[in-house]
Amino acid sequence: MYCVRMTQDEQIINIESSISHMEKLLESLNQTIIEQDKTIQQMQVQLTKLATSAESQEMDKIKSTIKKPPHYQ
Repeated sequence: MYCVRMTQDEQIINIESSISHMEKLLESLNQTIIEQDKTIQQMQVQLTKLATSAESQEMDKIKSTIKKPPHYQ
């Protein structure tokens, strides 16, 4: 039976390589989260504007259907 044994130096190199890969992955994930947060903030602003606009249009529609009594005209 053939058994491959790694030296301590080889194990350390493999571990360091894995850590380096994980650090790069972590940085990439952090950048993705930052970009998504910016997008979410922009979407929240847009949603607020749309909601305000819709409310304003609805109020204008309601006001246009309400007839004032003659003595207020």
